[in-house]
Amino acid sequence: MPKLHVPFAATDITAIARSLREQLGKLDHAPSHVEMLNMLARASGHANFQHLRADAEAQARLTTEPPLERVDHARVEKVLRHFNEAGVMIRWPSRTNHQTLCLWVIWSRIPAEQRFSEREINQFIIDAHSFGDHALLRRSLVDAHMLARTPDGRLYRRIEKKPDPDAVALLAAIGQRAPA
Repeated sequence: MPKLHVPFAATDITAIARSLREQLGKLDHAPSHVEMLNMLARASGHANFQHLRADAEAQARLTTEPPLERVDHARVEKVLRHFNEAGVMIRWPSRTNHQTLCLWVIWSRIPAEQRFSEREINQFIIDAHSFGDHALLRRSLVDAHMLARTPDGRLYRRIEKKPDPDAVALLAAIGQRAPA
């Protein structure tokens, strides 16, 4: 049986801190690993760590849908600043992990399962940004394995892959901003 990772979530971190402070104040020694696990479990409303683990195992057995993937909302918000209200990229970020998120936006605007000439692919990229360097973006899409091209560079096609959770959140945020 694979090892279950026990999730820990708190709706109010101040209540967790208050409970931990109270429990630690009652000890006359540094808590052991097991004592600390029990303190955290009690702070989140469980009787002890075994109760927290049993609850997580039961939830895993009862849940039929896959767990939600974690989104770095702060990262998405920072990258969103590189787009105007119409969803057009206005500048190329300096951070590589922000650049990759921006590429997902361009990738999403290229139709799937079709081949395009260099001129046609350039037009999709030009329409998606306003800072005038479609060649940089085209190369970046190819380097990120989001776009494939023939060895002679005459034909391009979008590579189908699942965007990461941050990219999905960014696409949704841009979709909400863009005029209908």
